[in-house]
Amino acid sequence: MRLTLNTEWAVGARIGDGGFGAVFEAENTAGEKAAVKLVPKAPGAEREMLFANLNGVRNVVPVIDSGEHEDRWVLVMPRAEKSLRAHLQEHGQLPLNEAVAVLSDIAEALADLKDREVVHRDLKPENVLLLGGRWCLADFGIARYAEATTAQHTYKGGGSLPYMAPEVWKYQRATGATDIYALGVLAYELLEGTRPFTGPAEHDYQEQHLHGSPPPLTTAPPLLAALITECLFRAPQGRPAAGNVLARLGQIPAAPLSGGLAALAQANQSAVARRAEADRRASAHATEVDRRKTLLEAATTAYSFIADAFVAALTAAAPSAKVRKGNQGDWTIRIDDAQLTMSGPRESAPEVWRTTSTPAPFDVIASAIISLKTPANYRGYEGRSHSLWYADAQIEDQYQWFETAFMDTPLRPTARTMEPFALGPHHEARGAVGPGTMMHQVAWPFIPLVIGDLDEFISRWADWLAQAATGQLTHPNRMPERDPQGSWRR
Repeated sequence: MRLTLNTEWAVGARIGDGGFGAVFEAENTAGEKAAVKLVPKAPGAEREMLFANLNGVRNVVPVIDSGEHEDRWVLVMPRAEKSLRAHLQEHGQLPLNEAVAVLSDIAEALADLKDREVVHRDLKPENVLLLGGRWCLADFGIARYAEATTAQHTYKGGGSLPYMAPEVWKYQRATGATDIYALGVLAYELLEGTRPFTGPAEHDYQEQHLHGSPPPLTTAPPLLAALITECLFRAPQGRPAAGNVLARLGQIPAAPLSGGLAALAQANQSAVARRAEADRRASAHATEVDRRKTLLEAATTAYSFIADAFVAALTAAAPSAKVRKGNQGDWTIRIDDAQLTMSGPRESAPEVWRTTSTPAPFDVIASAIISLKTPANYRGYEGRSHSLWYADAQIEDQYQWFETAFMDTPLRPTARTMEPFALGPHHEARGAVGPGTMMHQVAWPFIPLVIGDLDEFISRWADWLAQAATGQLTHPNRMPERDPQGSWRR
């Protein structure tokens, strides 16, 4: 068969089946080899649905020619060496370094796609191809095209059911977080040699994705296991963004944990697995109460990583410090008269934070406080405290932990022994982040606490603790210490 598009192509043997179409080898008159996909002209779907603007996006398989032939749309792509599915069938589960490299290639593409607000919607090993030495994403428009047809269930066949996020099963809008969930399933498969949910029937997959618990990862190091667990959170807003995934993947081979930190991370990962199981037992109904509940579980899991890393690093540097863990998930580290306290996370009441009379600029799911107290100096200064909020403070519906702090407005100064100081998500803090001049102002920018990249946060508090322990902690020279403007959405 010959196809005359922008270029003339001689179509050869069938080399596979892609989502919603058959794939054939092809060659043009210049001798360039390619792969041709023939997609049926299904009712309700237009040719334009098969395309997206992907210029400048890393690690994608481009469409180099297109057109139509009889009752098929035609897509021509470079001939890839093989698919990730074929690679897995040949090698089984992959070694850690190779798996991380594959996932990093995919995460690069997803990070670029997020900037374009493009969602792949059908990420699976069949749609990941080895091209030019990189693992690249293909078939961008197929899922969107399929959803527009009259098929009863557009995801049947093609191996997509094992990778479908809970929100897709609920017929909710697919977002970049949907691709992150599929990446979590794929990552699990690369490392374990099997998918976390195995069906086999459609209703089995639906039940497993909405309510099931994936078996614990046995081959991934704790940091990677934690990342995959977060990708598989049921709440889309609790999953990490693609850029966060890419950054954390870059640290997996370079910074392996050892000794006590390795043991601590392993114990923490076991706790994450238990919390993830509880998360998946939550109701599948998409109510606001359920949404906040799943986000609170995600917040608690992420906070445990942050707190454990924080306490482990500080106690490793100061092994003689007195350390106490409270019943509510709080930690206290004491060196002489200096006391550093990190409270456990607490659920935020939406009716207190967000009211109809005074709307809040963003949502807060949970909060905690980190405080440093020392005996008052000759000026009466006793230390400082910062707020830790699990919120979508910078990007709507993208939740993570943030560090911030507050101060009294200079127009109405008050005598405080702790400054800057923490506030919970209530009307005083809402006034500080809202428009206008209120009693309190933001004194420290909203800084994301990124799991696996906490060095600055830990080092800064360790320095303040050292100053407090030696009687050198003083009131900040200026307030606010760092310019907070623009660090949260208004």
